Amino acid sequence: MNKAVFLDRDGVLNKELGDYVCTLNDFQVLEHNFEPLKVLRDRGFLLIVVTNQGGLAKGWYTEATLQSMHTELRRIYAEHGIEFAEIYYCNHHPEYTGSCFCRKPGSLLLEKAIARFNIDKTKSYFIGDRERDVIAGENAGVTGILIDSDQPISEIMHLITA
Repeated sequence: MNKAVFLDRDGVLNKELGDYVCTLNDFQVLEHNFEPLKVLRDRGFLLIVVTNQGGLAKGWYTEATLQSMHTELRRIYAEHGIEFAEIYYCNHHPEYTGSCFCRKPGSLLLEKAIARFNIDKTKSYFIGDRERDVIAGENAGVTGILIDSDQPISEIMHLITA
């Protein structure tokens, strides 16, 4: 079985803007997380992004814009030796599309990744900057780790023991 670190996107991998990152110009990767994510990868963890993207449901940006941001995210991190096994996102928003199971704190996207990548939940973690991230992780059976928005992952590495 594999072990994984699930990562929220905004505020963990790229700068939190307070609302939605709606354009590629506003998308700023957090460079201080290159080294800790490389360490996690070198320790055998799959890195999997799970993000709510309710701005899609609100019409604030398009699928094409989101894909350009994810392409840029992959490209910049790859330049530093970091590969994301997958990027999962929920394109719903409860006020616009009703409730769903994939929007965090729902755990459907994590459960899909766990099944797809044969992940050992007992050796896996979810790092996020919102309580809903921790709840989603725990609902899926992985350990949730709450950080502040834009906090360096290096500050919580001691919590990842598997």
